Amino acid sequence: MDTTIAVPRLELLQVADAVAREKGIERDEVLEAMEQAIQKAGRSKYGHEHDIRARIDRKNGEIRLMRYREAVETVENEATQLPLPVAQRLNPEIKPGEFIVDELPPIDFGRIAAQTAKQVIVQKVREAERKRQFDEYKNRKSEIVNGLVKRVEFGNVSVDLGRAEAMLRRDELLPRETFRNGDRVRALIYDVREEPRGPQIFLSRTHPDFMAKLFAQEVPEIYDGIIEIKAVARDPGSRAKIAVLSNDSGIDPVGACVGMRGSRVQAVVGELQGEKIDIIPWSPDPATFVVNALAPAEVAKVVLDEETRRIEVVVPESQLSLAIGRRGQNVRLASMLTGWNIDILTEEEESERRSEEMRTRSQMFIEALDVDDVIAHLLVTEGFTNIEEVAFVPIEELASIEGFDENVAGELRERARVFLQEQNAKLSARRRELGVDDALAGIERLTPAMLVTLGENGIKTLDDLADLSSGELIDEKDGILRGSGLSETDANNIIMAARAHWFEGETLAGAVAPATS
Repeated sequence: MDTTIAVPRLELLQVADAVAREKGIERDEVLEAMEQAIQKAGRSKYGHEHDIRARIDRKNGEIRLMRYREAVETVENEATQLPLPVAQRLNPEIKPGEFIVDELPPIDFGRIAAQTAKQVIVQKVREAERKRQFDEYKNRKSEIVNGLVKRVEFGNVSVDLGRAEAMLRRDELLPRETFRNGDRVRALIYDVREEPRGPQIFLSRTHPDFMAKLFAQEVPEIYDGIIEIKAVARDPGSRAKIAVLSNDSGIDPVGACVGMRGSRVQAVVGELQGEKIDIIPWSPDPATFVVNALAPAEVAKVVLDEETRRIEVVVPESQLSLAIGRRGQNVRLASMLTGWNIDILTEEEESERRSEEMRTRSQMFIEALDVDDVIAHLLVTEGFTNIEEVAFVPIEELASIEGFDENVAGELRERARVFLQEQNAKLSARRRELGVDDALAGIERLTPAMLVTLGENGIKTLDDLADLSSGELIDEKDGILRGSGLSETDANNIIMAARAHWFEGETLAGAVAPATS
């Protein structure tokens, strides 16, 4: 009995149409998968070395199986190539690179061939379906979607979105949150990416954007752009802070987000399993923003260091535990929200630290400049923090300090310069004693004190310094030159200056390379 192609021609097209509709992919993609399946079966029958191709007529479903052989000047593969003279006998008009096409008889599909063909079709249709899913969802990042829980494996939840399946991993779920098959779930698409096993859609319920999008759904003013969500910080399932700004002076952004009797914020809290939410007004002024972010704690004073993005916050003793929060939660969320590192001190601690700083600096001026404690105290009170400032400040500025005149100012400046010269001479001698190269001492921004520190840490040549990263140089915890006042830009410039001789050497070698005869 002939089992050529068991499916009648038109029925083949109907099957392709049905699969395409069911999977939401193009009909042509299904037919191409069928062609590849027939092609694979043909190669199994006639030999895998042959170039055998299948074609399904898109109008009547007719299947053609063909062998292709390329006309070439020199034959390298007899199974897929023909010498040009032989090819021209079959087709006088053929040119090199063109093909002789031989029709092959229909395939008699055996059980194994049919199974192989089915596997190819299923695989190709699955790939086409995944491509369709990827194309559909790749531009939908940061959207909230609803789905049904399909299965739960080791805490990871597979979610049926209707036209695709997504993954809600255990670490993207709220703490103590559990789902069972058939549960409805709402989550944020936070990533869509190609992986070896196909396109994957990843969901999250812990991402800060999930909260922002929930507020946009509950608060019409956010959806309309009247109110902006400027920043969100979350400790998922426990507490969160959200900073809002109103573009309309007549609308209170905090009140709009809270809603009548808290209805709007409670809707978001309910979706997030009771996560407490602090809604605070955003401010372009960092100090004001940090003070708002630490609410409900009251702040007495703030001191900013813009270069390191660190802010010192002083609070009354009674407000300390509130400002820090349970396990440091309040200050941690405020830091995440504002992007500033926040140090919290009580008024008493700040007073003690200021007194200690004043005593230490006064003692430094007394010893370095050989002055009494009154003059040293005046210099500290006026904001002088080191000897360099006294040595190079304009004399008029020193003389303007109450109790000083130009003679006193000139004497102080001269003593500061003499002290620095003596100090630098000692440090330079120590640097040479440590074996630090003069080439290293020639790098801008490296002071004698820094050079000694480098030498004591085994950094003695340009190559030693060039091998470091900026973090190894100035990291707050274990950087070699931590506390030296160098910024990350300074550190990078110093390292690049140390590496400059590498490139000069290459250029020079290329320029003077001897000619070979």
